[in-house]
Amino acid sequence: MHFVYPTRFRPDRTGEIVVSFRDLPECLTSGADEAEALTEAVDALEETIAGRIKRSDDIPAPSARRSGERRVAVPAGMAAKAALALAFRESGLTGDEFAALAGTDERSIGRMLDPKHRTPPGHIERTLRVLGQQLVVEVESA
Repeated sequence: MHFVYPTRFRPDRTGEIVVSFRDLPECLTSGADEAEALTEAVDALEETIAGRIKRSDDIPAPSARRSGERRVAVPAGMAAKAALALAFRESGLTGDEFAALAGTDERSIGRMLDPKHRTPPGHIERTLRVLGQQLVVEVESA
C-alpha cells in the first residue's frame, strides 16, 4: 500500500490556502501561502493517520489523483506504522500470537503500533516480514 493521498489546495475568501483530503474527510488544514499550506498538510495527514491507528479505524487506500489535486505523502515513520497496523489487522492474529511469531512480547508490539512511540524503522521492517510484508521506500519529485 502506498500512503500518498490526493489533496486539494484552494484559496478561501481571505486568501488563506485551505487543504482537504478526499479520502480522509476529517483531515482539513490551511496555511497563509502554498509553502505553509503544504507543511500544515503533511502535519495534518500524519495526525489523521496516527488517530486512525490509535482508534483501530480503517486507513483507506489512496484513490487516484484527479485534475487539480496534488499528492501529499504520509511521513515515512508514520507510513511504516500504518503498514504494520494494517498487516497486523489483516493477519487475524491476537496480540499474544503476533508477539510470539515476531519473537518478542506483546508490550513491544504495542509500542511498535503506538503512533506516538518512536520505533526504529528496522524494527518495523523486521516485524512486517514476519507477516509476509516488506517495507519499501520510494523517492519521487515533490
